[in-house]
Amino acid sequence: MSAATNPLSYNGYIQQMGILAVYTITQAAGVNQFVDAPISLSVPNMLNYAELRIQRDLDMLAAKTSTIYTLIPVNLAFDIPIDDFVTVETIDLLELSNGVTVNSTPLVPVSEEFIQNTYSGTASAGSPRFFAMIGSTFGDGGDVVNRVRLGPPPDDAYPIRVRGTFRMPSLFKYAIAPDADTKYNYISAYYPDLLTMASMIYITMLQRNFGAVGDSPEMGMTYEKQYQILRIGAIAEENRRKQMGSGWSAYSTPVSATPTR
Repeated sequence: MSAATNPLSYNGYIQQMGILAVYTITQAAGVNQFVDAPISLSVPNMLNYAELRIQRDLDMLAAKTSTIYTLIPVNLAFDIPIDDFVTVETIDLLELSNGVTVNSTPLVPVSEEFIQNTYSGTASAGSPRFFAMIGSTFGDGGDVVNRVRLGPPPDDAYPIRVRGTFRMPSLFKYAIAPDADTKYNYISAYYPDLLTMASMIYITMLQRNFGAVGDSPEMGMTYEKQYQILRIGAIAEENRRKQMGSGWSAYSTPVSATPTR
């Protein structure tokens, strides 16, 4: 990956957080760590807070992917592993020839009730035209999945292509030597400023333990304010990357949209 000007590796991230939050840094097996053990143990939580917040705020193009699955005939629903997709956006029914897609028909998203009322069961099996997101198996002892109901149920082992967003890997994944000095993830490479601000919001709460009547509530709010300023520009940039900028294009919104009189 061609990284940005100042990408953050894991070691660089810890070093920067230590300086900004006034914590001492040591190194163990080539990996930077906070001297205070509880703070060091909080690093995964800090990265979770920062990276997940950024992913949800920006809806990044880099978080979009697609995967092809094969349907099981006459099954009323099929399961998509949650590790494959956080959100399912579109589903296409494919026609393949020697493994190459020659035709793609998008399924129409509808409610589960529509499919239940229109296609009563396996007797109506055919080529799927509709799909509905109906939940998951979380909590019942099975794998966590996105469960999809099809209408009509498939009468053959059709290939389908699912598009959506996935959970991008955390920088904490590279908290080992030599990865800690050399590898980056997308957020730390292209949005290190947002990653720093979001992390500081978390770590200042941990450092000062402030609340509504705490000693320095303004510290966290200062980082929050700066994060919001950076977030607005980053959202505009990501929208341009997705052709969702000015006039549904890759252009930024012009300062003067129409000529003056």
